[in-house]
Amino acid sequence: MSQDKKKQARRSGKGHGGHSGGPPMGRPVEKAKDFKGTLKRLLLYLKPQNTKLVIVFIMTILSTAFSIISPKIMAEAINKLSEGIAVKLKGVSSPKIDFNYIGKILIILAVLYVLSGLFSYIQQLIMANISQETVYNMRKDVNDKFSRLPLKFFDSRTNGEILSRVTNDVDNISSTLQQSITQLISAIVSIVGAIIMMLTISPYLTLISIVTLPLSAIITMRVASKSQKHFAKQQEVLGELNGHVEEMYTGHTIVKAFGHEKESIEEFKNINEELYNAGWKAQFISGIIMPLINFVNNIGYVIVSVMGGIFVTKGMIKIGYIQAFIQYSRQFNQPIVQTANIANIIQSTVASAERVFELLDEVEETEDKKDAKIIEFPKGEVSFKNVDFGYKGDTKLIENMNIEVRPGQVIAIVGPTGAGKTTLVNLLMRFYEINDGSITIDGIDLRDLKRKDLRNIFGMVLQDTWLFNGTIMENIAYGRMGATKEEVIKAAKAAHADHFIRTLEDGYNTVLNEEASNISQGQKQLLTIARAILKDPAILILDEATSSVDTRTEIYIQRAMEELMKGRTSFVIAHRLSTIRDSDLILVMDDGKIIEKGTHEELLAKKGFYEDLYNSQFTTANSQQADTAI
Repeated sequence: MSQDKKKQARRSGKGHGGHSGGPPMGRPVEKAKDFKGTLKRLLLYLKPQNTKLVIVFIMTILSTAFSIISPKIMAEAINKLSEGIAVKLKGVSSPKIDFNYIGKILIILAVLYVLSGLFSYIQQLIMANISQETVYNMRKDVNDKFSRLPLKFFDSRTNGEILSRVTNDVDNISSTLQQSITQLISAIVSIVGAIIMMLTISPYLTLISIVTLPLSAIITMRVASKSQKHFAKQQEVLGELNGHVEEMYTGHTIVKAFGHEKESIEEFKNINEELYNAGWKAQFISGIIMPLINFVNNIGYVIVSVMGGIFVTKGMIKIGYIQAFIQYSRQFNQPIVQTANIANIIQSTVASAERVFELLDEVEETEDKKDAKIIEFPKGEVSFKNVDFGYKGDTKLIENMNIEVRPGQVIAIVGPTGAGKTTLVNLLMRFYEINDGSITIDGIDLRDLKRKDLRNIFGMVLQDTWLFNGTIMENIAYGRMGATKEEVIKAAKAAHADHFIRTLEDGYNTVLNEEASNISQGQKQLLTIARAILKDPAILILDEATSSVDTRTEIYIQRAMEELMKGRTSFVIAHRLSTIRDSDLILVMDDGKIIEKGTHEELLAKKGFYEDLYNSQFTTANSQQADTAI
C-alpha cells in the first residue's frame, strides 16, 4: 500500500480520547441526523424517572434562587455601613452603625448559602442515580440485543465500531445526564433570576448590561468559525497518528525484522508535527474567545460602575446595590456562555444516542418457533437437501447442495480459500439462514429447533482459539455449565492437556491473561479440545488446528482430536489433506459447490481436482524435506 493510501485509510478513523464533558467552544460538533426523533426516544428512557426529575428540577431552582437572592441581601449590609460612614463624614463624633442589623444580615446570608449548597448536593445525588439507572437500562438493552443479532451483523462491522457504541457513546450520554441537564436548568434560572433582580435595582443599568451581549455573540461566532477547520484537521490527523501507532505496535516484530524502525520513527515524527501545528492553531484561536468575551464584559462592568457612581451621587441608588448589580451582571453573563457550550454537548449526546439506537434497531435473527421441537437424544444424522445460500441477495455462494451423513461418520471438507467450507459450517450451526432447501438433524429441520437447543448438540474446535481472562479450570469448564472439578480434570486428561497443566506453577488455577499469551499456541488448542470433550456433544465441527504448531505438539493435538471424535459425527475443515485420509467421506468444494465426494482412495482414483490438490501438497512437502536435507 502506498504512503498516500495508508494515510487515507488511517484518516478515515477517529481520534481516541476520554470524554471531557463535551467539545470545547469552537470545536465542530457531531450532529444527529434526526435530532427530534432521537431526543424523544432518549426521553422515553427517562420516563420512569419522572418523579425524581421533578425533585431535581425543584432542588436546582431552589439552590440557584438562594444564590441569586444573596447579593441583594448583602447589599443591605453594605448600605447600613455606608450610612454610618456618611454620618461620620458629616462631623458626627460617634456615628451609630447598627451592627446588630448587619449581624442578622450575615446570619441570613450564611443560612442561604448553606441551603443553596444542601439543595445542590441533593439534586446532584438524585441526578447521579437517574443517570446510572438510565444508562444501566440502556446497556442492558444493548447487551440483550447482541444476543439476538445474527452473525452477519458482527461480520460486517469492526470490533472497534461496536465497542465504541457500547462504551464511548453510552458514557457520553451518562455524563450529559449527570452534569449538563442540571447545569442547563441552573443556567436558565440564573439568567432569568439575574435579569429580574437587576431590573428591581435599576432598569437603566440593566439596559447597559444587555447591550454588551450582541457584541459577545458576534465575537464568539466569528472566532469559532475560524477555529472549526483547525479542530477538524486536528481530529483527522489524530486518527492518522493512532492508526500509525497501532500499525507499528502490532507489527513491531516485522518492522524490526525488515529494519524499518528509522522510517517508522520518521513517519511518526511527521504526523506528530502535523498534529502539533493543527492542535496549536485550534487551541490558540478558540482560546482567544474567552479573553475577548471577558474584555467586553469588563467594559460593561466599568460602564455600570461609572454610571452607578453617578446615580449614587445623585441619590438615585444606594452604593450597596451597585455592588449587588455587578455581581448580578457576572451571574447573567457567565450562564449565557455556559448555555451555548451545553447546547453543543447536548447535540453531541443526541448524536451518541442516535448511534446506540441504530444498533438497537438492527434486524434481529428470526424468532424461534413457539412450538419448536426438541431432540432429546441426538444421534448425529445430518442431511442437506437442495440447499441454496448467498450472503448478498441474488449472489449464490452455495447452490443445490446435497449431503447425507450417517451417525458417527467423519466428514472432511476440503477446497481452496473461498470455496465455501466455513459457510457450510455457519449454515449447520444456523448462524445464517439458508435461502432455499432444508438442513435436518435426525430428520428434524433446523428451523424447527430453538437455536440454543440446536447449538447444544454441537461442539466446536476452531483454528483460531478463544480463551478468556480467567483460570484454566474456568476456561475448560466453560464447555458445560455446572461441571465439577473432577469432570474438568477428566476432560483435560482425555485431551492430553493434563500433563502440561500440572507443570505450570499454579496448575489448573493458572490465570490466563487477556490474550492467553502466557501459554503456547498448541497448549491453547489442547484446552479448547478439553472444553469440547467436557461438553460431550453429538456432532463435532473441527477447523484443523495444527497448521501453526510444531510436529510434536501436532501429534498430541491429533491424538486429542481422535479421542474427541470417537463415536461422534464430525465435520472436519481440512487444510492438510494428509490428516483426513481415514475420513468416511471427503467433500471437495469449489465456488460453493461440491464438485467431488468420496473416500481418499476413491477421489485419488478419479484423478480430478482432489488428486491435484493432494499431489500439490505432497510435492511441496517432499520439496521442503529435500531442501532441509541439503
